[in-house]
Amino acid sequence: MIQTVQAKNITLRDLIDQFDLELVQDDDFFREWQDNLPAITELEKQMLDRVKAGYFNLMNNPPLLEKTIQIAIAAPILHLAGFFLPPFHIKTEQSIEIEIEDEGILIKGSLDVLILKEQLWLLIIESKRAAFSIEAGLGQILAYMLGSPHPNQPSFGMITTGGSFIFLKLVKGERPQYAASRIFELRNPGNDLYNVLSILKRISQL
Repeated sequence: MIQTVQAKNITLRDLIDQFDLELVQDDDFFREWQDNLPAITELEKQMLDRVKAGYFNLMNNPPLLEKTIQIAIAAPILHLAGFFLPPFHIKTEQSIEIEIEDEGILIKGSLDVLILKEQLWLLIIESKRAAFSIEAGLGQILAYMLGSPHPNQPSFGMITTGGSFIFLKLVKGERPQYAASRIFELRNPGNDLYNVLSILKRISQL
C-alpha cells in the first residue's frame, strides 16, 4: 500500500533516510552564487531599495503571510531579473509527485513558484511567512528539487521569508547532493537584495 506524505511535512532527516541526500560543504560545488555575478544598475538598486522599504512597512503591520511575500517582495525581484520575459515562463502552485518505490511512499505537494526555461526547470522558489525561519522550508524545497524531471541537470532553488533569502543547488547523480549559499538578510547594513538580484541574473544565464 502506498503511503502519501505532504511535501510541507517532509523533514531534512526524511530526505537523508529515504534518498541518501548529502550536504556538500566544498565551496567549489556551488560556485553559481559566487562567481561571474552580473552587475546591477543604479535604477535597479533604487527599485530594490523601495522593495526593502516596503518589507519593513509590511513588518510594522503583521502578520506578513506567504502570499504577501510573493506579491510584495519576490515578484518585483523576479521582474527585475527578467524571469517574466522570454525565454522564461513562470508557473505557480504547480503540483508535483515523487514516488519512492522501494519505500512505498508518494510525496505530494505544490510548488509556490516554478521558473522554466523552455521546458527545463530552472529555479524553484518557496516562500515562508515572516515568522518562520529559512530552515522551515529546507526539507520541502529539497523534496521538490528531487522531483525535477531533468535528472541530468542541476536544480536550483530559493527560499525566502521576505526578510531572508537563501539559494540552493542540488545534483542528483548516483547519490543526491546539495549545497546552500549564505543567507542574505534585509536587516543587514546596506541592501542584500542587490546580491539576491545579481545571483538570480546569474542563474538565468545558465
